[in-house]
Amino acid sequence: MSEPITPVISDRICKHMNEDHGDALVLYAKAFGDSPEAETAQMISIDPQGMNLAVQIKGETVPVRIKFDRDLKDAQDAHYKLIDMVKQARQMQAQA
Repeated sequence: MSEPITPVISDRICKHMNEDHGDALVLYAKAFGDSPEAETAQMISIDPQGMNLAVQIKGETVPVRIKFDRDLKDAQDAHYKLIDMVKQARQMQAQA
């Protein structure tokens, strides 16, 4: 059983995503956050219903909320959902 997505777990996931997966965060903003002009993005928080990003667009920081298509069960579920979403975003980008 994986850990529930508490504020502590959210912080851990955000730290990992911001340090190691900045390119994925930009893809999320573009594909799912209605921010096609996103230049950079940071994950501010994640919860079972979605994630909050701070997205840089033309020198301005814009808050972006991305809702998941279902509630996440736990941190492991979040891991798999984020991987699925980056795969989807890459496919969407390739088709554009």
